[in-house]
Amino acid sequence: MTTFVSLDGVMQAPGGGDEDRDGGFEHGGWAVPHMDQQLIQRMAALVGRAGALLLGRRAYDTFAATWPLADADDPIGARMNSLRKYVASRTLESVSWQNSTLLTGDVAKAVGELKQGEGGEIQVHGSGRLIQTLLAHDLVDSFHVLVFPVLLGSGKRLFADGVPDRPGAWLTVAARHNALDALRRARTLRSKLHLLVEPEAVTGQDAAAGPQVHDDRLRLVFLCCHPALATETQVALTLRLVCGVPTAHVAGAFLVSEPTMAARITRAKKKIAAARIPFRMPAADELPERLDAVLTTIHLLFTTGHTAPEGPSLTRTDLEGRALELARMLHGLMPGEREVRGLLALLLANHARRATRTGGDGRLLPLAGQDRSAWDQEAIAQAHELVLGALGGGDPGRFALQAAIAALHASAPTYDDTDWPQILLLYDRLVQVWPSPVVALNRAVVVAMVAGPASALAEIEALEQDERLAGYRYLPAIKADLLRRLGREADAAVAYERALSLAGNDAERAFLAGRLAEVGPGR
Repeated sequence: MTTFVSLDGVMQAPGGGDEDRDGGFEHGGWAVPHMDQQLIQRMAALVGRAGALLLGRRAYDTFAATWPLADADDPIGARMNSLRKYVASRTLESVSWQNSTLLTGDVAKAVGELKQGEGGEIQVHGSGRLIQTLLAHDLVDSFHVLVFPVLLGSGKRLFADGVPDRPGAWLTVAARHNALDALRRARTLRSKLHLLVEPEAVTGQDAAAGPQVHDDRLRLVFLCCHPALATETQVALTLRLVCGVPTAHVAGAFLVSEPTMAARITRAKKKIAAARIPFRMPAADELPERLDAVLTTIHLLFTTGHTAPEGPSLTRTDLEGRALELARMLHGLMPGEREVRGLLALLLANHARRATRTGGDGRLLPLAGQDRSAWDQEAIAQAHELVLGALGGGDPGRFALQAAIAALHASAPTYDDTDWPQILLLYDRLVQVWPSPVVALNRAVVVAMVAGPASALAEIEALEQDERLAGYRYLPAIKADLLRRLGREADAAVAYERALSLAGNDAERAFLAGRLAEVGPGR
C-alpha cells in the first residue's frame, strides 16, 4: 500500500457558509476549490498505476466534485470514475460517486482486509489522522508526500479561497518534501511521518485544559522531543530532523565526534521503529515534561546560528532568526514558565549585538571592540524585563542564569564598566546548576577579568584534562589569549595555531590569524 499525504486536511478551505467564494462551491459543509487542469493531470498520473483508492473525507469531497462532471470521452475522468474507491469517514452517511464504498466501523480492520483482497496497489489520499491509524496497524508499505505548488501558472492560486486555513502546516510540509521523498524507500516511515501529522481538532474541553501549540514549527519540536528517548537524544534528533542542522554541527554542540552522533541518531530511529513509539502532539498537561528538551533544542539552534561552525560568515542569520521566533512562540504559549522567559531573554540580549560582531572586512570583533551605541536597545530592554521575571520566585534555572549574565554584558555602558564580580557570582551558581565543561571554560574567562589571567590560566590547564573539550576550538583560543596577556608570546603562538586548526568559519579564522601574527616569530 502506497500512501499519499494529500488534499485531505491540506486543501481545507476556511469556514463554511452558503456563499460562493471566488469560484469555489459548497460540498459537504466546506468550500471545495475547483481543481486546476494542471492539478487534474498530476492526479491522473499518480493514480494511473493504482488498483484502488482509499480516500479521506475531504479528498473524497474534492475528487467527487470534479471527475463525475467530466465528459464521457475524457480519459482522466473515465479512469477516476472506474477505479474502486473506498472512503474512510466518520461523518458521511453515504457516498454517491460510482464505484465508491463507504467504510464504517473499524477502518484499520477493513483496510487490512482490503489489502489482502485487492490485487493492485491501494493508494491512500488522506489526512494525518487516517495515516496515523494505518501506521499503528502496520498497513503502510511505502509513502510519498504529495505537495502541490501554491502558485500555478501566472499567479493562479491552487486554492480558490486564497491562503490555506493553516498556512504554517502547508509550508512545513512543502519545506520537508525533498527530505521525505529521499526517505520514502527506507524503512524509517514510523519515525518520519509524524513530522507531517496534523493534530486532531481542539475541542472546547481540550482548550480549557491548558495551552495548545498552534504553530506548526513549534509543534514539530514538541513532537520530536519524545520523553521515551534520553534528553540528549531528543534534542539531537530534533535538531537534525526538524531544524535541519547537519549531523556534524549537532555533534559539535554536544562535544562528540560526527560518527558518534550519527550512531546515536541511528540508534534513536531504530528504537522508535522497534518500540513503535507513538508520535502525537502531547496534551497540555504533557508539555512540561518535554519543556527542558525543547528549550535546549531552541538554544542550540540559536548558538549554531550565532556563531556558525563553518562557512564564510560569522553567523547563520536564518538559524538565529528561526530560533528567536521559536522562543517567542514558546513564551506566548507558556508565559508563566520562568525558564521560558530566561531563554527568550538570553537570545534577545545576545541577538541585540548582531550588527556589531564583525567589522567592515567581515572579521570578528571581540566584545571589547564592539560599538555599543549600535546595539539594539529595545531588545536589551525586553531581555532585562524578562530576566527579572525569570529570576524571581525561587532558585533560578540555567537559562535564567545565562540570561542574567548576558543582560549584565548588554547593559554595561562600556566594556571596562562591566560588573565582572557579579557575573562571576552568576557563573558560580550556573556551574552548580549546569556542570558543563563549556560553562566552566566561560567562567574562566570571567576569572581572568576579576583575579587576573594567571588565575584563569590555572583553571584552563585543568580543563585541558577533560576529554570532552579535546576538539573544542575555544579552549586553545582562550588559553592563547591568556598567555598573550601574560607576555608568554611563544606559548601563545602555539595555542593560537591549535585554535586556528580547529576553527571552522572564516571570520574566526581571520581573527585568530591576526592574533597569531601579533605574537608569532615573524611579527
